Amino acid sequence: MIVMETYPRKKVDSVSITSIHHYGRSVMAATRWGCLGPGKISEDFFMAIKENLPAQEHKFVAVASRDLARAHTFADRFGFERAYGSYEEVGQDSDVEVVYIGTLHVTHVDLALKMMHAGKHVLCEKPMAMNLKQAQLVLDAAKTENRLFVEAVWSRWFPAYQKVREELAAGAIGDPRLVLVNFCVPISEVERVKNIAMGGGGCLDIGIYVVQLACMVFNERPVSISAVGNLMGAVDESAVIVLKYKGGGLANLTYHTAAGRGTNSATIMGPKGQMQIESPFHAPTRVLTPTGTNEFPLKEGSYHFGNSAGLQYEATEIRRCLLEGAIESPAFAHKDSVMVHTIMDEVRRQIGVVYPGFD
Repeated sequence: MIVMETYPRKKVDSVSITSIHHYGRSVMAATRWGCLGPGKISEDFFMAIKENLPAQEHKFVAVASRDLARAHTFADRFGFERAYGSYEEVGQDSDVEVVYIGTLHVTHVDLALKMMHAGKHVLCEKPMAMNLKQAQLVLDAAKTENRLFVEAVWSRWFPAYQKVREELAAGAIGDPRLVLVNFCVPISEVERVKNIAMGGGGCLDIGIYVVQLACMVFNERPVSISAVGNLMGAVDESAVIVLKYKGGGLANLTYHTAAGRGTNSATIMGPKGQMQIESPFHAPTRVLTPTGTNEFPLKEGSYHFGNSAGLQYEATEIRRCLLEGAIESPAFAHKDSVMVHTIMDEVRRQIGVVYPGFD
């Protein structure tokens, strides 16, 4: 049986956990957000908060873009109090408590380090780094600076994923023996996907989702990693990854950026039964388990990406971590980031993808 670990929590300074007293009772103040990069994913993240979570729990303080006009447009749309033309200004804003980083992959490490050194907590879009070595620098800084750092693998905070973890821990399917996942979406012509200088390639963009699911199910590093794939220029178009685990568990993972849209579902099999995470498996609202069909509907809204209302779960978890004084989230802890990036490094090595200036 998989034993889900309990992660230790390290307290952050009291200045980060704000509370006020109102008529004789303690009331937790709003989580004070900054945003770096007013792009599509940032729009979806703050829209999910705005449309689904209590306004008194989340305050939008400052947004920054290298294009000040874009920052002002974003601030006006979502109600941010200030707009800046440089990322450093968000770090210098004493009212910002936690920063959401929604910029290109290649900038994540530099910005995460700058924000933590400036005393900010960080939620950084996936992938948090271009490789494991970079990721470890950030995670080490989180411990040194005593700041909350979370890699925004948003799947992990969906109620459907929580249900899967509960069923695994209860032994509903027995020891997991096989994980089958595919994620195929036609994004090969998107500039950030096909451009090596922008951190392009399928592995870092969508492959991370299939890898993280296998990591969650088996909760240990694989004993072997095999990958075959295709390149499109300097970046990876697609790959099939096979992970073998101690005890014989297997994960068969596929991602493809040019083959059209796949079923994009996941199956987890064991000797007692199976679980099916229905499409889109990375942002699911429905999971079938031995105990029944479980549905977790989302409110519809104006989003760029499917089921982005589910980003609310990620924001709720960040607030919970801050209120509890944690520097990591147990659903996707620092060790999980290390495990995922270890596998992705090896996949890219086998396929032949190298990022100049990073690898």
